[in-house]
Amino acid sequence: MSDKPANQSAADQDVVKDDSMLKQKAMMAAHYDRLTEAPAAGHKVCSTFVPGNLNELLMCFDLVNNLPEINAIQNGLRKLSGDYVKEAERLGHSEDVCTYVKSDIGMMAKGNLSPNGKPLPDPDLLLLSYTGCFTFMKWFELLREQYQCETIMLHTPYQADGKITRNMRDYMVKQLKEDVIPKLEKVSGVKFDIDRLREYLAASAKAEENLVWVLESAKRRPSPIDAYFGGIYYIGPIFGAFRGTEDAIDYYDTLREEVQQRIDNGQGPITPEGDLGEEKYRLVVEGPPNYTSFRDFWKMFYDEGAVVVASSYTKVGGVYDFGFRHDPERPLETLADYCMGVYTNLGLPQRVEMLSTYVEDYEADGLLVNSIKSCNSFSAGQLPILRAVEDRTGKPGAFIETDLVDPRYFSPANVKNRLESYFQMIDQKRAGARPAKAAGGAA
Repeated sequence: MSDKPANQSAADQDVVKDDSMLKQKAMMAAHYDRLTEAPAAGHKVCSTFVPGNLNELLMCFDLVNNLPEINAIQNGLRKLSGDYVKEAERLGHSEDVCTYVKSDIGMMAKGNLSPNGKPLPDPDLLLLSYTGCFTFMKWFELLREQYQCETIMLHTPYQADGKITRNMRDYMVKQLKEDVIPKLEKVSGVKFDIDRLREYLAASAKAEENLVWVLESAKRRPSPIDAYFGGIYYIGPIFGAFRGTEDAIDYYDTLREEVQQRIDNGQGPITPEGDLGEEKYRLVVEGPPNYTSFRDFWKMFYDEGAVVVASSYTKVGGVYDFGFRHDPERPLETLADYCMGVYTNLGLPQRVEMLSTYVEDYEADGLLVNSIKSCNSFSAGQLPILRAVEDRTGKPGAFIETDLVDPRYFSPANVKNRLESYFQMIDQKRAGARPAKAAGGAA
């Protein structure tokens, strides 16, 4: 008799997963149970977004964290988002609107059920602590109209000149002291304790160290991880509702041990169908993945022996591998720096610098851009970024197009053809480089 749970879908049963992936899945299930049971347990709910979220601060007020983008991703993975997107369009939302938003709006119109099948509670508070995506502000306007609850806007300055200044940091700390924290106290009924915040920040920093170690393990050959598809699992706890918790520390301890074992065994990354096998191509990827066909999309890579060794999407909730850590000695200042430092709050020159560094440091064969139809925060400027990275690194780039959680904009044949053409281009580049070096040596 199978030892798999009776309610596990047939699609899940033949997917190979690391222990850390199973652990993360259990953590998410427990979080959704806690979220849907919050009103009955006497807890208040705060809806906020992933990039620049203030999870450690929210925990100081015993608020349960609800993340609308994560709900949309979960619905995309479960093949539910397509109907939700169409429902939102029937309600008048444009085809060009972010499909995370439309999935969320459609889900609310159809019962607002969480992945555990129970209704999501109405939020007691909306907290927007990130403005790198203008759509987020419009999204919260819609939610505010729906729920008529307290709303907090922590304005986050954009890094137009590529650096965080003292004035920018002071401006954010002032908002935290005078607006954000007082409203959190009012909604929750809990008095702010800065020492409690320091404890959570210290826990965050500990987990962040292990996450960076895992991501940087991809510099090895073969890479023991896939930093895009597998990376989705790796970033989940720290970008969402678990940063600052002991659960997150335990998860990243487990993940690090698991990756170390793969290194010791000379293994590449795990895929839904088992070990990758031979590593033929090493890529850096810019842009989010497609979630409605996540496994099929991933399969197009591992069937070709392609490993993503670094990605920009795994930095959307924090650019830890360039040195940032939450600092308990500067609790409010570090929250400000975190909000300002997420990937989509960086200017295009900073993104070019980061991606070029990844191509060079991770010895990648080139940069692949996955342009998302409905996501302007990522898609704006991607072609100039691609050309700039090609010019700087001398490595070929490629461009594909999909969407976040709208299945209508994932064309398997088109994506597969473009990927195959790109891998052929890499092969040609490799073949052309060797004779040139040999001829130069002979001369």
